[in-house]
Amino acid sequence: MAPSWLVVLSWCALALAGVSTLVIVADIYARGYSQRMRVMEAVWPVTGLYLGPVAVWMYWRYGRPQSNKWLEEHGLDAPPDKPKWATTAIGVSHCGAGCTLGDIIAEFAVFALALQLFGRALLPEYIGDYIAALALGILFQYFAIAPMRGLGVRKGLAAAAKADVLSLTAFEVGLFGWMALMAFVFFGSHPLHPDSPVYWFLMQIGMVIGFATAWPANVWLIRRGIKEAM
Repeated sequence: MAPSWLVVLSWCALALAGVSTLVIVADIYARGYSQRMRVMEAVWPVTGLYLGPVAVWMYWRYGRPQSNKWLEEHGLDAPPDKPKWATTAIGVSHCGAGCTLGDIIAEFAVFALALQLFGRALLPEYIGDYIAALALGILFQYFAIAPMRGLGVRKGLAAAAKADVLSLTAFEVGLFGWMALMAFVFFGSHPLHPDSPVYWFLMQIGMVIGFATAWPANVWLIRRGIKEAM
């Protein structure tokens, strides 16, 4: 069993992430700061689920200025330029949103179905996470690339896959490595499950690690023009 201090810390971290997501959702949908790239209206709130207040700051600094309402308020025709690191961070968060949603869906599915291989749920989680994350990641990428390049469905999906597979795989490498530590080192004798707040707190940490491992891939993809700078 997880120690009580870790359970309390986990609930606090999850609550902070939930509030962060609600702040972003309220600003986009209730206050009218809709994004010119509409897929980002999903990406920013999902990023809040694991980056918490950092995601709110990033959204306020670099996401909000992408809305027509913000441009009108500041008398501008185009959003201000972003530093390269911010462009990369947004690119990683775009990939991370697909990974995060895919992981949440797959983790609960594996748990509900009690799937195991070799006596553990880890391998089914890996398979389910990757498949769900890849499907959602390509879908998110499609809605970013296709409108910007004026592509049809088939070419848009092909371009999205080309832009997202490497980035998503790099993200999952970091996350999966952390999940292995969770399964074999931290709680090897009493594995955690998705019905525990500690599980999701540790998954938040894993997603931050995935964010870091996906960074170099996104730098390369954006520099080569394979992935759109957002």
